[in-house]
Formats: sequence, structure tokens, C-alpha cells
Amino acid sequence: MKYVKNKIHYPNLNMIHFFKLIRWKNLIMIALMQILVKYALLLPYFRSGEVATALSPLAFFLLVLATVCIAAGGYVINDVYDIETDKVNKPEKVIINKHISEKTASALFIILNVIGVGLGFYLSNGIGKSGFFVIFIVASALLYIYSSYLKQMLLVGNIVVSLVVALSIILVGVFELIPVIDDSNRINQIFFFRIILDYAIFAFMINLLREMVKDIEDIDGDHKAGMRTLPIVVGRERTNKIVFFLSLIPLFSVVYYIISNLFKQQLLVGYFLIFVIAPLIYITIKLFSAEQKSHYRHISLILKLVMLTGMLSLLVYNFTLR
Repeated sequence: MKYVKNKIHYPNLNMIHFFKLIRWKNLIMIALMQILVKYALLLPYFRSGEVATALSPLAFFLLVLATVCIAAGGYVINDVYDIETDKVNKPEKVIINKHISEKTASALFIILNVIGVGLGFYLSNGIGKSGFFVIFIVASALLYIYSSYLKQMLLVGNIVVSLVVALSIILVGVFELIPVIDDSNRINQIFFFRIILDYAIFAFMINLLREMVKDIEDIDGDHKAGMRTLPIVVGRERTNKIVFFLSLIPLFSVVYYIISNLFKQQLLVGYFLIFVIAPLIYITIKLFSAEQKSHYRHISLILKLVMLTGMLSLLVYNFTLR
């Protein structure tokens, strides 16, 4: 009877581990960022005729699915290559060879990327821009190269993975706005694409900062694996100072962006002050005194929340730009 009970629940346990392996919470964040760009920023102005978009609701869903599949594949292959470092940095969260075999994980990586790249090919041809298909191949290749090689290089891996995060946001602008640009709407299309680009740059800065914080947090396992992250090369204390000064860049950038573009929009200014600038100031203060692994884990979490609150500000644009 006990054997039967285990057999019944085993598939459910596998599914739980699968979702943990693909970082389902991060995937929801990626999907949410794209959905906000489409439905919070572009759709209200599409309805009023101020902007033109190329994708139907179904096509947009496929774009999100393609992005999520490629990102999920990146998380899977990252865990495959991080087996030894994860045993030191986060042994309680190790999944590969503990709950899911390395062979199964490698197969999942291939399947997820085939689906993602295949959907990218279909969408690119559907909007008459077959060349856009290359974006999905590049993203998939970068995530693999990052996990297998670039992650071990000083800062290169941090920059690459942050660029991929930014690309997931830009992708919406590329597929929605560029295919339908003409002489009559060029100014508006470029205006909205620049807003998307600004948010992508914001996501890049926050994610780069978070990657560097995670490197400090994971210094023990990374050192054992022979990696050359910034904390290993220059030391934890020096890296902490570097990250502290780098944390001022997104803070001052957001302040400058508000003064330059949104100063007369009181609702947006208030939102950014409370939900973006204040947390960034808090992060800067915490970085100045961070010493323990738990401190960096906390900062990493707050940075993820700032990424979310920053993207959620798109919900306010519909009430301010008209």
C-alpha cells in the first residue's frame, strides 16, 4: 500500500521540481514585463489611434511563450553547469542529479529552446520580418554560452545575462511597433519605442546590479568552481564598494529621467518617488554596511522588487500622457 501511495505522488513531486528548475517566479516576472508593455503602455494608445501595433492577441501570447521558453531553457542549462557551485552556495535548492537527472535536464533545455526558437520563426514570418527570427537564436545561444563559458569571465557573464533581460522588453517594441511604421505614424511609433527602450535600460541596470550582488553572495561556491567573478578577483570588500557606487547610477538615472520627462506628471513622479527611488536609496544604504550572506540575499530580493515596481509604473502612463 505504501508503495502504491509513493507511485501516485511521485509525478506531482517531479512537476514541483520541474517548476523550481525553470524558475517559474522569474518566468512570471518576464511575462508580466512584456504584458505590461503591450497592455498598459501600447494598447490604450492603439485604441485611440495614436500608435499602431502588429501583433494580434494570439500572436502576442506566442511571443510571450517563446520568450518564456527560451528563458526557461537558460535557467535549466545554468543549473546543469552550476551543479558543483550550487552544492556549496545553496545545497538545499539543488535539483539536478538530486530530483531530476542531468540527462533529463539537458533534454528539457533542447525542447524548450526548440519551442521558443520555432515560435520565433513562425512569428517573424507572420509579420513579414523573417530577419527578426535571428533575435531568438541569438538569445538562446547567449544563454547557453553564458552558462557554459561566459559566466566564468570577469563581469562579461553579468553583462550578457542583463542584456538578455533587457532584450525581453525590447522584443515587444521590435515585434509590435517596427513592422507597422510608415511616414504617417513614424514620430509616434518612435516615441513609444523610446519609452520601451528606457524601461529596457532600467531593467538592464537593475539586473546587472543584482547579478553582482549575487556574485558576492555566492563567492564561496564560485571560488571552489574556479570561476573569476569580481569578488574573487578583487575581493569581497572592494566589490562591495564598487557595487555601492554602481547602485548610484540607476538611482540618479531615474531622478534625471523624472526631471527630464515626467516632472509635470505628478502621479508618475509620486509613484517613482515612493516605489522606485525610495527602495533604491534603501538598497544603497544597505550595500554600504552589507557584510553577511543574508544581507546580500536581502538586497537581491529588494532589487527584484524594484524591477517589478519599476515596470508596474507603466500602468500609470495611461493617466498621465494624454
